Amino acid sequence: MDKSAAADHSACVFDSIYPLIRMGLFRIDPEVAHHLSLGGLRLAERSGVLRLAYPAPELIAPLTVMGLKFPNRIGLAAGMDKDGDTIDAFGRLGFGCIEIGTLTPRPQAGNPRPRLFRLIEHAAIINRMGFNNAGMAAGVANVRRSSTFTGVLGFNIGKNKDTPNEDAAADYLTCLREAYPVADYIAVNLSSPNTPGLRELQGPEVCARLLETLKREQARLTAEHGKHVPLLFKVAPDLEPTHIRDLSAVFLTGGLDGLIATNTTLDRDTVAGHPRAAEAGGLSGRPAFRKSTAVLQAFASHLGGRVPIIGVGGISSLEDAREKLRAGAVLVQVYTAFIYQGPGLIRKLAQEL
Repeated sequence: MDKSAAADHSACVFDSIYPLIRMGLFRIDPEVAHHLSLGGLRLAERSGVLRLAYPAPELIAPLTVMGLKFPNRIGLAAGMDKDGDTIDAFGRLGFGCIEIGTLTPRPQAGNPRPRLFRLIEHAAIINRMGFNNAGMAAGVANVRRSSTFTGVLGFNIGKNKDTPNEDAAADYLTCLREAYPVADYIAVNLSSPNTPGLRELQGPEVCARLLETLKREQARLTAEHGKHVPLLFKVAPDLEPTHIRDLSAVFLTGGLDGLIATNTTLDRDTVAGHPRAAEAGGLSGRPAFRKSTAVLQAFASHLGGRVPIIGVGGISSLEDAREKLRAGAVLVQVYTAFIYQGPGLIRKLAQEL
């Protein structure tokens, strides 16, 4: 058996036992399971075990977006690797892009526990984590320590909970400056439902002022560091058509480099009747697919290809990913389906999309 065949066999063996691993993890608290999983991935990467099952990903279908070369169209959405301490392991699993965060200027604990809930029947999750993270300085240090990931690395940035909205730009500027030297792109999170008042920053006038401020600083940093790091905004799926139209005009006028559509949703229509449906927080996974894709398509219609879009929200299959692309995305990101289906889904998407 040659090395390639042996690696494929090892990966298939791991994929076949993932349902058993998931069964064990789903017997314990979701947040505890999350940290155990990431710790296990880091250990498997450091020990070389992960390398045996998943050799260095090949450039299957590389493409250039925003001036960045992506090894494939599949990214890991923000929220999974909040502090950027598992980058090499996730890269080993086949993600062409990893978006760490959300990172804030100062460390913060996030919302009280419990704050993460599984809706297993719907292959969904509700979270109200509240930007729990070790802070931007820790995130940058972790990125500098990563050594084997060769794909595109994004920073998802936010404001601290105790920073009032009128001072939010200062928090985003702090994050932009600290992340700029090591980031491939920087995504501004305006749309988490778990930081009080954050979504108010999506108001067209407020958003336009923030974008102008950040673009001005981006230009200064480009000159200082000798490289252009694209600036993206991440928007909510809970936007009305007129709001989407007005924001699209802001993005076009302001020179936004890229858009991420969308974050988690507050809508519970697709999970009505579930015992956890009333939990506060953002819903992700399969039930969010239709709404997020409709918003993506609406933005794509207004932006007319002038601002590239990363599609995220409810992707659970190859056909889901293809539908995001048909709706106007050029890249896609996965989060919840990775938890439910494991690494096999990522390789399939990377190879066939």
